[in-house]
Formats: sequence, C-alpha cells, structure tokens
Amino acid sequence: MNLDKFFQKGELIPVICQDERTNEVLMLGYANKQALQNTMDTGTAWFFSRSRQKLWNKGETSGNFIFVSEILTDCDDDTLIYRGIPKGPTCHTGNRTCFYQPPIWQKIEK
Repeated sequence: MNLDKFFQKGELIPVICQDERTNEVLMLGYANKQALQNTMDTGTAWFFSRSRQKLWNKGETSGNFIFVSEILTDCDDDTLIYRGIPKGPTCHTGNRTCFYQPPIWQKIEK
C-alpha cells in the first residue's frame, strides 16, 4: 500500500486511538510514514513523538500496548483512527483514557 496520500499536507498525521469494544476515545498521537508502516507490520500502535523527535511503540516501556485491528481514515485522508484493544491503561497517568478530565465546556439545556 502506498502511504504517501496520507502525508500530502505534512510529515505527521494525527491519529486517534479508539477501543473497538466500547468506541471510547483513548488518546491522540501523531504518526509519520514509518510509524504507520510499523503499526501495519506489527499490529501494535506506533507513533512519532513530537517532543522527543523519535518513533515510539505505545506500551514499549509500560507494557500497556494497543493491539490495532483496523485503521480508518477520514474523508480528506489527513486523520487516522487506530481501532483496537488496549492492554492496560492507555494514559501515562495510569488512567484508562487520556480524556479523563472533567469537560471544559458543557451545553446546559433550559
């Protein structure tokens, strides 16, 4: 598969990780072409760390891998979703998801 179409707008593409059992959003990361290829080759979630400027395999130090079963793209081919099953908590804080904080805004019906 030619991965170039996903990197027309830059070297990195945002990747949402989603639990395939619950549809819960687990985290947001970024992938370069090599991270995407590694994900497809290994079946585990790979990203490119913008702060460390290097590839990383989610779970390589914690053991909390995300086992990816499918990769979806949006209508513009500029955002991906890794759908899969997490082994343990996804967030480095120990929470199941990185989106555990209270809402910063919530519509209140009158």
